[in-house]
Amino acid sequence: MTGDLSAAGRKLMDQIGTFPQTRPVTPVVELIATASHRTPGPDGMFRTRASDDTVREYLDEARALKGVLLLNIQPGRADFLPEVQAYEHWLTEPDVGVALDPEWAVEPGVVPGEKFGHTTGTELDGVAAYLGELAQSHHLPDKIMAYHQVAASVVTDEASLKAHPGVSAVKIVDGIGSAGAKKATWTKLMADKPEHVQAGFKLFFEEDTRHGAALMTPTEVLSLTPTPAYVVYE
Repeated sequence: MTGDLSAAGRKLMDQIGTFPQTRPVTPVVELIATASHRTPGPDGMFRTRASDDTVREYLDEARALKGVLLLNIQPGRADFLPEVQAYEHWLTEPDVGVALDPEWAVEPGVVPGEKFGHTTGTELDGVAAYLGELAQSHHLPDKIMAYHQVAASVVTDEASLKAHPGVSAVKIVDGIGSAGAKKATWTKLMADKPEHVQAGFKLFFEEDTRHGAALMTPTEVLSLTPTPAYVVYE
């Protein structure tokens, strides 16, 4: 969701319309709220945070669509939990959750983009515990906590991510390429998904079709096992 958000919202609703109308679908607007960079910035964390005005703009569009807003976190050299906590005043809203992007979570000495970053189930669990406490203390609906994974090395020890009241966790497989390549990545990465975590699948309009391959259809996406509960288009 970039540029003209109203136009992007209409495109999102058109995309939703290509899926079978067999169950309710909630539109999701995703904002890269904490964005990683190749330069260190004033605090050396290789990331910047979105302004409140930007978050408000995206939340307004999500509400116009009767959907939810996910704040995507690319932490650079920072840790996930403090980056999520930086948006607490937004996370006390009933329709705001987070999407964690560990591909962009790098260790000291590594510049984001030079190689894949990574996280652990323990770190994810810390964020989930925080979100669960926030949801319960503010009497909010379940907080969505999505986490992206493009390769096995990006998320390790997933078993340490426990179920928390007030949190709906979603693992999004970000494999790129043809339908065959994406399905192979899906099968490999879904093997470690904790039982309580929902399945999510990401499609790329450009990267997936770069070598003449066709973008996977909604029917192909919904035939995956397990069936994705969350589908992302970029």
